Amino acid sequence: MSGEFDAERLAAYAALRQHLHRRPELAYGEHETSALVAEKLRGWGFDVATGIGGTGVVASLVNGPGAGSIAIRADMDALPITEATGLPHASEVAGKMHACGHDGHTTILLAAAEELARTRDFSGTVRLIFQPAEEDGAGAQRMIDEGLFERFPVDAMYGLHNWPGVPAGAFRFIDGPAMAAVELIIIRVLGRGGHGAKPHLTVDPVVAAASIVMALQSVVSRNIDPSETAVVTVGAIHGGIAPNVIPDSVELQLTVRSFTPEIRDRIKARILAIAEAQAQSFGATTEIFAPPGYPALTNDPAHNAIARNTALRLFGPDRVAALPPLAVSEDFAYFLAHKPGAYLFVGNGASAELHSPAYDFNDAIIGDAARFWVGLVRDFLSGNAGPV
Repeated sequence: MSGEFDAERLAAYAALRQHLHRRPELAYGEHETSALVAEKLRGWGFDVATGIGGTGVVASLVNGPGAGSIAIRADMDALPITEATGLPHASEVAGKMHACGHDGHTTILLAAAEELARTRDFSGTVRLIFQPAEEDGAGAQRMIDEGLFERFPVDAMYGLHNWPGVPAGAFRFIDGPAMAAVELIIIRVLGRGGHGAKPHLTVDPVVAAASIVMALQSVVSRNIDPSETAVVTVGAIHGGIAPNVIPDSVELQLTVRSFTPEIRDRIKARILAIAEAQAQSFGATTEIFAPPGYPALTNDPAHNAIARNTALRLFGPDRVAALPPLAVSEDFAYFLAHKPGAYLFVGNGASAELHSPAYDFNDAIIGDAARFWVGLVRDFLSGNAGPV
């Protein structure tokens, strides 16, 4: 493995990442990114399929007689955020930026791909999945719906995310439920508007909505075991146009986070019951919109252990530790609902938080993260990882 990521190659990868950063593309619009990815992978000898899940790319490399197969995923999409870093490689596209590091994830996997193709030091099949629309649009589910695993069968699947606040290049692992299920719930409170000076002639949806917001604070505290984790947040309230006019309706927008299907169902049922009962107590009614959200991401402990052991072997115990479950969500959960595997984290250092206009991916972690992917492929396909 000597010389696999020397200074010259690392500089080239950093330049590639910064190029992707300048040219961010939103969900299902990753045309330039996917074309660049596909071109590089073909040049290294991968069998490349494009257009899966819209703009997704799947690259396969088979080497030796091994029957095992492993998939590694990187996400490609950016966010509708105006960048505020002031960096030389800042976004050149107005209102769009890579504020979550998907430019870095893509670069890491490309660096690993080049090394795997160069050395061919494994026996089996490697699938590299470059996914669109992680941020918005459930790109993972669309790839699955379009036959991802039927066309490209694998034994297990892995992914990673950079994590601000964790030391740069350190690796973090979570066993079992790792990232929350997330749902959007919209509650429309329907009343009867009128003059602000004559509230007795109205059914005031503002007062009813305020009562619902307060009552919702009891959903987690009085319905969920304190040893479990759940979040109910009312993030937006829309209603009214003037201080002397009582509106006909008010809209509440909620985000709901949980880690098990049982708690998810219990929270949702309590929200619906509370909203309806509180509205009725003021003479109002409700309309509720609750589309399916992302499921919880749950790591398989055995496959998580394989990844952890690879990190320990390559980087030692000082750079490997655990994280508690995270209330943010990730559509890699869809992949893990179909295939065993794990999702892990690599430290981005003392950067701004994810989804911040001031965020930037740390290019210094590209080499070690790519080394990790290469090492995991070799361990998994060689059998050195131990029984699963």
